[in-house]
Amino acid sequence: MTGPMDRWHDLAGVRTGVRRVFHEEAEAGRVFFPERLVPYLSHEAVRELPDERRQELTVRHLYQFLLSTAHLETRVVNRGAELIANGRSGIELPPASRLAAFKVYCDEGYHALYSLDLADQIGAVTRVAVPGWDYGGFVGQLADAAAMTLPDHPRLAVLLQVVVFETLITAVLHEIPNDDTVVGAVRETVRDHALDEGRHHRYFTGFFHELWRQLDEPIRARVAFALPALIRGCLLWDVEPVRSSLRLAGLDDSTATAVVRDCYGGDAGDERIRAICRASLRMCESAGVFAVPGAVEQFAAHGLIDGSAP
Repeated sequence: MTGPMDRWHDLAGVRTGVRRVFHEEAEAGRVFFPERLVPYLSHEAVRELPDERRQELTVRHLYQFLLSTAHLETRVVNRGAELIANGRSGIELPPASRLAAFKVYCDEGYHALYSLDLADQIGAVTRVAVPGWDYGGFVGQLADAAAMTLPDHPRLAVLLQVVVFETLITAVLHEIPNDDTVVGAVRETVRDHALDEGRHHRYFTGFFHELWRQLDEPIRARVAFALPALIRGCLLWDVEPVRSSLRLAGLDDSTATAVVRDCYGGDAGDERIRAICRASLRMCESAGVFAVPGAVEQFAAHGLIDGSAP
């Protein structure tokens, strides 16, 4: 039986891909990021900004996408991939699974590289500076969520966060490549990323099934109750770069904060969160997570399902 990473040497972007280059003269009339995916562009305070400032906001939203990729792939996903690859996950795996984790590790470093490369190219041409956002607050929030949900099993929490990230990201990546309104280099970069992540999705889905199989009943219950918070935590937008970008566009602190609150606070974005996490929920269902007493109710309490298993 073949695995999702078996043809990595022939298919992976880091092995066979080309550098994506932004050509300004060929991209006239296109946007840097789909406006429908930038929630605050339709906010009253932002609609009143000059067109030039609004375009700069879309460029910086692309930077958010690219920089968060660089930081989260290397600081979150590869943290767990290394545990698996070096046999430190606590899960008994065959050598092929560990080798596959090293392939994931290589892929994620390459995704970070070409994300930052594209940001630098676009910054040089548009003269919209690439901000120094390091996503440390978001990475810290993820660490806190892991510590709170599974305080006695920190290594397991790290592995679960990686599984969640790698089964969520494919839904996000598929929103851009076929949008002809977006500049070609962005679409091509995201398409490259999506192809790799499709294989990662299948790998980590299989890894989760094996992890779940090896857990004893008490730990399964802990994991089932921890997963909703971990899933939701991975999908909460880091709003500090948004607030920073709005201020750079000319909004004062109080207005920028109000825009962030209106667009990301409360129930804003809940429908999108539920849409993005569907694949992760299917993985949980197929592994048997929802068979744990109380698990369905816990997922519903976090707004991920409507009260019945998906």
